[in-house]
Amino acid sequence: MKRLLWIGSLSYFLIGLAHVVVGSLLPVLLEHYGRNYTDGGSLIFAQFSGFLAGVLLSPWLARSFGKRRSLVFALLLLCAAEVLYSLLPPWGWLYAVGAAAGFGFGMIETLIGTIIISGITQGTGAAMSRLEVFFGIGALAMPAIASQLIALGWWRLAFPIISMFAAVTVIAWLRGSFGTLDAVLDQQEHQGDNHTRSTNSPKSPTVEASKGSPIGNWKLLALFTVFFFIYVGTEMSLANFLPSMFIERLGLTQAEAALSVTCFWLAMATGRLFTGYIADRYGYGVFVALSSLAATVLLCVFPLIKGTEGAFILIVLLGLGMSGIFSIALVFASKMMPGTEESTTSLLIGAGGVGGALLPLWLGNSMDRGGAVSSAWLLAGFACILCLLGGILYALYVRKKRLQTASS
Repeated sequence: MKRLLWIGSLSYFLIGLAHVVVGSLLPVLLEHYGRNYTDGGSLIFAQFSGFLAGVLLSPWLARSFGKRRSLVFALLLLCAAEVLYSLLPPWGWLYAVGAAAGFGFGMIETLIGTIIISGITQGTGAAMSRLEVFFGIGALAMPAIASQLIALGWWRLAFPIISMFAAVTVIAWLRGSFGTLDAVLDQQEHQGDNHTRSTNSPKSPTVEASKGSPIGNWKLLALFTVFFFIYVGTEMSLANFLPSMFIERLGLTQAEAALSVTCFWLAMATGRLFTGYIADRYGYGVFVALSSLAATVLLCVFPLIKGTEGAFILIVLLGLGMSGIFSIALVFASKMMPGTEESTTSLLIGAGGVGGALLPLWLGNSMDRGGAVSSAWLLAGFACILCLLGGILYALYVRKKRLQTASS
């Protein structure tokens, strides 16, 4: 399991790099092609569209070809897409390349999350938090790498760096052996007589999964879907508009305001070192509800802060408070709906991706129309919805536990 966790962490570091590389290089990329920011937004949207397709199709591909084969395919696709990026093809081709890259890292994120949640039954929260730590390290490292390469005039080399890490990760998954979990990673459903399973077997994974179909939990799944939509949308809105808010509210320079995002992500990465262990000890439902409450309180205070020092302290606290919500909520959902790890993980990551694309658009429009203060209150409104959903999910969890206790 340690080997699985380390290779999974390497994979999450890779997708952390891949998620932000286009954004890190966007100014020089647009300058090279003579394009404007609207074209850049279209390129990012093409990448997001590919990401969403990869997330949603990954359960079907995993069932048809096995998790390991699907993962290797996604890694090779990402590797090839980054190589094509580095060749600087005609601008129109970049939309297809971006969609392919997004498809690759969307599949990787979903498959790794599913493998860890279903394969590590003890300390699942700590395992998922470690993955998120490595994702954060990748997302922090790429802008720093890109800035140095831009300064040297070698900015296009940022793409082959990701290809190199993807190739190393492919080798790790192909050569890695995980004991009894190998059979699960290579399992294919309905792929000929050699793979046919007896439907009468009480231990058939397919039968077990059908008993826990997410369709039977559609109300609970709907709540989790909205929760992830709001959470990721709020997180991405903060990451994209914090510098603009700090410039308008506090009169900081662009360089000073950019530190707000760095502080936020550093706090997120630091918090993820501990959140998994806390959630494993005190319960996933309790953790999600209290973290949502903490984020709500801090975001409601944010519009009232006027001093620079207080604003930076609040951002650090906010990063710590939000650091474990995504990964622990994924584990919480899988525990509430056992047997649906593949489909549930895919749907919830997809919902988060849609929220991460749409809510920043809303916030950007709010910044144009009402300024930083009204936008900060809009973020507080998002957080209030998140807190309400977290409380409802925890109440349903408590009710489920009571019913199980009563029936036993």
